[in-house]
Order: sequence, then structure tokens, then C-alpha cells
Amino acid sequence: MTAGHLDIRPFGPADDVEAELDLRRRAFGPIAAGDRPRWIAGVQASVDAGQIFGVFDGSRLVASARYFAMRQWWLGRSIPMAGVAGVKVAPEERGRGVGRALMLEMLAGLEDRGFLLSTLYPATARLYRALGWEIAGGKYETVLPTADLAALLPPDPLVGGDDAGDQPSAPGLRRATVHDGAAVVEALGAVHRTLRDSGPATETPDLVSAWLDDHDHFAYLADDGFLSYRWASHRSPTGGHELQVDFVAAASAGTARTFWQILSSHAANADTIRACLSPGDAIDWLTREPVVAIRRRDPWMLRIIDAAAAIGARGYPPSAALSVQLDLADDVMPGNAGRWALEISGGAGTLTRAAGRERGSALRLGPRGFAALFAGVPVATLRLTGLAAGGGQEADGELDAAFACGPVHMLFEF
Repeated sequence: MTAGHLDIRPFGPADDVEAELDLRRRAFGPIAAGDRPRWIAGVQASVDAGQIFGVFDGSRLVASARYFAMRQWWLGRSIPMAGVAGVKVAPEERGRGVGRALMLEMLAGLEDRGFLLSTLYPATARLYRALGWEIAGGKYETVLPTADLAALLPPDPLVGGDDAGDQPSAPGLRRATVHDGAAVVEALGAVHRTLRDSGPATETPDLVSAWLDDHDHFAYLADDGFLSYRWASHRSPTGGHELQVDFVAAASAGTARTFWQILSSHAANADTIRACLSPGDAIDWLTREPVVAIRRRDPWMLRIIDAAAAIGARGYPPSAALSVQLDLADDVMPGNAGRWALEISGGAGTLTRAAGRERGSALRLGPRGFAALFAGVPVATLRLTGLAAGGGQEADGELDAAFACGPVHMLFEF
């Protein structure tokens, strides 16, 4: 695509990776000397995969953005999702519409490549809302005192737990290595499927393997879970050492308990543990006192790229049943626009073109409202904020029940 005298396209083999790194430093600050090889390797891998879009004024790079190929889990079912990151415009080019033109071209590219959804962490939401992204969930950073994890509550004997005997353990527990990228992705997928999670994303095995290739990174793999952590470079809030947990994901009681016991074994040297968890993580019910503190919430935004396919790929409560019409507006992705029949039953959904257009019978949504509905935001909230109108309000409760998906969360940033 050419916008005025600017050329917008994916990076190619002849483009200068150093120009991308220079733009990144100008937009987000310096890159530590020790991190430079990792940055170059990561950028080059994205260039080779065609996942960096650049805006060029002749040969000069003036803006760029990157995406990662992921799968995002919605009520236990995964959907192809592009995680957009590193959106940056040279300071002297800002305010000219360069960022908007770049994101429009990237959206078109993501649609062509078969992604149904896109998410991003916004530095500012205004641009992304104008293009159809909307707040969908958060990344919740929590802090726990390590000593309080040393003696977790035993299973409840009233429901068959054994207070005195052996506690359940993690099946197949072992140290994870750089060769376990595919196994980690499989284990995380099993966790999200079992817990019927909404929001978490899983990366490709090669990205996970590259991330595991770090001697300061300690990881454990079980048949039904994954734990990874490192010693933090900063001090804890109490002035002592701190563990930074990248993942603590488990699909069984034994694995959850084992992972937290591994972390608590560092209590002599680490005062606190910092981790990104679901607001409904099991640890709240395992500690003897309520010690989990949410210290930070980073919101992330969702954009529906292919409305019909995304509805068909998402999970729904098995008891949900509805048949309603939606009138979708989308001037950026016109393939999503028009009158649709939404049918949900038996844990599955379909969105098909509606034959009739009876006036006033459909719930009207723009791309922002549709993304928020997809993420489980109540229809009443959408109406109050001007993101939904029309339709029959008696169907609002049915829509809320169908799209309900618990605490929508992501576990890492990209």
C-alpha cells in the first residue's frame, strides 16, 4: 500500500534490521547492551516470517509494527490470534496519520493470513479504538509473601481429601529444556482447555523454545502444567530478594500444589513472589490466609477480524441457548458488516447472514461493541456506554449468559 509518498509493506530481506532497532530505541527507550543480541535475533525471526510491517519514506523507515502468531483461548477453545506489538512512529512523523495507515495495512494483512482475532496492549487507546479494538481484559500482576506458601491448606476431608496421608503430586514432573517448546505449548493448552479459560494466549513452539534458551530461567513441565520463574533483578517491596514467575499453570490439584511448593521452597532467600495470575487463580483457596495482592492491572484490547469465523470458533456455556439478530457496522473490515443471525446452543455458536431486515429487531453494534460482547461485557454496560442499541432488551440476559466467560485475563505481555 502507498499512502501519499509513503510505502507501507512487510519488511523484506533487503530491509535494514538496524533501522527497526533504532526506531524502537527512539520510541521506547534504550536497549541494554546485553539484550541486543536477543533483540536482533527476535526481530530477524519476525522479518523472516513476514510479521513486521514498515512505513517507508523512500528508503527511510518512519514507522513499524510487529505481530506474533498466537492462539487465544475463549472458554476453553483456542482461536487463531495475532498479538500486535511494537507499534511506533518516528517523533518527527507523528500527528500525520502514519500510525493509522500502518494499522489499517496490518489489519488487512492479518485478515489475508487467516487470523480471526487480534489483541494488543495499548500505550494509548485512542488510535486503536478508532480502528475497532476495545478493552477486553487485563493482565493482573500479583505479589505473594513466599513464607505464606510454605504450608498450604490440605484437601478438605469432608469431600474425600486426605489430611493425614500423602498429598497429590504433579504427574510426570521434570525440568523443562530448550527442546520442550512444543510440549510446553501442549501443556498450557491442556490447562486452558480444562479450566475453560478466557483470554490467555499460547505462542508457537519455536518462540517458546527461544524463550527457554536462558540459563537464568528455571522451568518445570508436568503432564498437566507448566511452571517457569527467575530471580528478579530488583528488590522486593520489603527490600529482600524476589522471584519473578513467568507461568504457574496447572490443571490438577496435585500439579498446582507441587508448583507452589517449589516456589515456596525459596522462602529462605526470597521474601516475595511476583506473578501474573487469573483473578480466580486457585492460590486464593490454597493459602491459609488471604495474602494474594493484585498490585497492577494492565488492560489489553481485542479486535474481531472475522466475525462469523470467530463466533464459530469460540466456546460457550453448554446450557446457553439463543437465537437473535445482530446488525454489525464495521467501516474498517466491511466483511463483518451487515445483518447477521446469531445462534448458540450446546456450547457452540454460528453467525450467518440474515435473510430479512425487520426494522428495529436487531441489536446494533460497531466493532468495539462487538469485541466487548465477545469478551463477555454485559449488554447493559454496552448500552450505557453507547456501544450497543436497538434489539429487544429481553434478549440481553440471554446474550450475557451465552458470552459469560469468567475473569478475562492474559498471563504475559508481548
